[in-house]
Amino acid sequence: MEINFSKLTAAGNDFVLIDNRNDIVPKENYQFLAKKLCDRKYSIGADGLILLENSENKDFKMKYLNSDGSHACMCGNGGRSVARFAYDLGIVGSKMVFETDAGVINAEILSQNTVKLGLYIPKDLKQNIKLQVQDKNFNLDFINTGVPHVVVFVDDAESVDVFKYGRLIRNSEIFSPQGTNVNFVQVLDKNKLLVRTYERGIEGETLACGTGITASGIISVLKGFAKSPVKIVSRSGNELSVSFDIDSSLQISNVVLEGPAIISFKGVINI
Repeated sequence: MEINFSKLTAAGNDFVLIDNRNDIVPKENYQFLAKKLCDRKYSIGADGLILLENSENKDFKMKYLNSDGSHACMCGNGGRSVARFAYDLGIVGSKMVFETDAGVINAEILSQNTVKLGLYIPKDLKQNIKLQVQDKNFNLDFINTGVPHVVVFVDDAESVDVFKYGRLIRNSEIFSPQGTNVNFVQVLDKNKLLVRTYERGIEGETLACGTGITASGIISVLKGFAKSPVKIVSRSGNELSVSFDIDSSLQISNVVLEGPAIISFKGVINI
């Protein structure tokens, strides 16, 4: 079977996207297809697979799978990518509302390569979690921005062994059974951060993680390290923006993630 696809990258986080409104890929094949198409040595290669599906009352529905075949409720960079993909298909205008497994979000195409994503109200905030893993003690903050994220502030993000400590924190018993994504954050100045992310499901560092960048921006403001909007530099070197409102009771609303989403190439693959 031949399948048309598009390859998109959002700040270095890359995805294979398929228009599945006609159910050309049955749900029972999602996991297999994600593993196959995301393989960087034998196939297209990507951090994840995104399927654009029909929605009963929104513009469309986004289904996201990590490169290991595992399902994730949401992906921030993936959300911007599927918005750009839907716009390119001509099924939406520059503004859209779509479903994810974490809830309904909106997006706007600002330019050929820039997309703004309106995200959910974050939940499950837990601050100042003490955790020892092997030879290090960590002070962690946790928040769910569509998927679970830990934020760790460090003096020098470049010197952190992201794979080692990200994997250990991700698999820590206190975050079981689902585990967590882990963000190592360096404050560059009052409104600029550098973020490196260990992503579960990919089980390694990615060049960018939209929900992780959002989590890092929110936690940095809560800790007084920054003010909204926060500029955040990803591992790829691309800069994204996180903005939100916060009231006197620390209730967060109007969360927006803005950054690049670029079509790398299109093609047809035989499955």
